[in-house]
Formats: sequence, structure tokens, C-alpha cells
Amino acid sequence: MGSLAGKTLFITGASRGIGLAIALRAAKDGANIVIAAKTSEPNPKLPGTIYTAAEQIEEAGGHALPLQVDIRDEAAVYAAVEQAVAKFGGIDALVNNASALSLTGTLATPMKRFDLMFGVNVRGSFLCAQACLPHLLETAAAGHGANILTLSPPLNMKPHWFKDHVAYTIAKYGMSMCVLGMAEEFRKQRVAVNALWPRTIIATAALAMIPGMTERVANCRKPEILADAAHIILTRESEPDQLATGNFYLDEEVLASAGITDLSPYAVKPGAELIPDIFLG
Repeated sequence: MGSLAGKTLFITGASRGIGLAIALRAAKDGANIVIAAKTSEPNPKLPGTIYTAAEQIEEAGGHALPLQVDIRDEAAVYAAVEQAVAKFGGIDALVNNASALSLTGTLATPMKRFDLMFGVNVRGSFLCAQACLPHLLETAAAGHGANILTLSPPLNMKPHWFKDHVAYTIAKYGMSMCVLGMAEEFRKQRVAVNALWPRTIIATAALAMIPGMTERVANCRKPEILADAAHIILTRESEPDQLATGNFYLDEEVLASAGITDLSPYAVKPGAELIPDIFLG
């Protein structure tokens, strides 16, 4: 396994859940973590703030910069990136983790929710990449690994994945299309752009807010499976003439490529039947 020691990761939505798990895994190596998230005050429904996340990151061995950022806000994102560079000297990886969810049909999706999903998922991911890329290009030009890793699914155009939640599907696929396009756009400059998606549903506080999911948490995996998979991707050394970019990775496959095949420790309840994630198959 490689190390992220001394590397600077700009992670959106890192105050809790999957984003925080990725941050904590990197912190174990001694990485610098920019926590770009909205929550600065405690929320009774969703535990965790940018400040509690920063404390956990520091305790894990990393260095944290908590920044309250709405990733839909262009000025706020660019300001956060500049603060990150001023504190840590550059950016080695952007992790587009923040995402808005609504598994609702056309008639049940208010336009306010539609705009939120497209603002956070598509605009936010594109904007964060745009703001970080000048610094990622500098990292790559210096001969160091530069990465954009987005938590989004493989592009699966089967109508089945659109019919029940067309707005959410398009918003998530918008993130994946950014991966597809930017991977090719920045291939020659050696910035690796990839996507990561779980094979099974991941247990998070946000998931528990979806009707009917609270009682299904035992059939999920922990966020740490994605954290370990992300760590492998971000530390993977490319061959001199080949850049690992444009890939839509699944967590299980990434772990298997590193020789990790016993996934039972990631289960919320070992032995329980796992719920497959959407957009696969």
C-alpha cells in the first residue's frame, strides 16, 4: 500500500459519512485534509460538523483545515481552494464526495429539490474541479500524483435506472460525465480523474433519513470500505507510459486488486444479506 503522508486532499462533504471516512483513512498516513462542507453548527438529525471532523482528523494523525463551503457558490469554492493552498502549499487530490439525494419520481420531485441535486451534484463537482485543477496541474507537472476522485456510478443507460428517480439519476450521471470528459481532457497533463461507487448500500446518517431504510441498516456496509478503496486509488502508482484515469471503479474490485478479498469486516452485521446499490446490473 502506498501512503498519502504529506499530501493535501480537498474533500467535499467531509464533515460526516463517506467523506469523513475517506478523510480519516488519509489522516492515518499524516495527510492534510481540507474539509469543505456546509455544516458548522450541530444538526440534531445529522451528527457531525466541519469542526468535529477536524478534531477527529487531527486525532487520527492528519492535519485539518475546516472550511464552511457551499459548493454551489463559485466565490466560496475559489476562496476555499486559495485558503487550502495558502495553508498547505498546494493540492494533490480533489475528492468530490458531496451529493444531494431524492429518490422520487417526476411528479413527486419539487423543482427546489431538483435544483439542489443539480447544483450540488453536477455544478458543485464541476466547479470544485475547475477551481482545484490549476493546482492539480502544478502537482502533476512536478512529477507527483494528481487526482480527482468522484463518488459517482458507472454510466448505465438502462431505462430501469431512470424510471423511478429520473432527476436524481441524471444528476448523478452528470457527475460521472464530468469524470468521463475530464479524464480525457487532462490525460496528457497526467491528472488522473476517476469515479468510485459501492457495490452495496453504505450505512450513513443520511441514508437513515430515507423512509424505510432505518430498519435495513443491518444489510449495509460501513463507509470504511469506500475509504479503503479510495486510499488504494489515490496512492496507486501509474506506469510511466500509462495513467490510471477514466475508470469507473467499484469498491469490491479495487480492494480485490490490492489482495483484499475478505470483506466481512466492512459489514454492519456480518452474515446479513447485503443490499445491492443502484445503477449496477
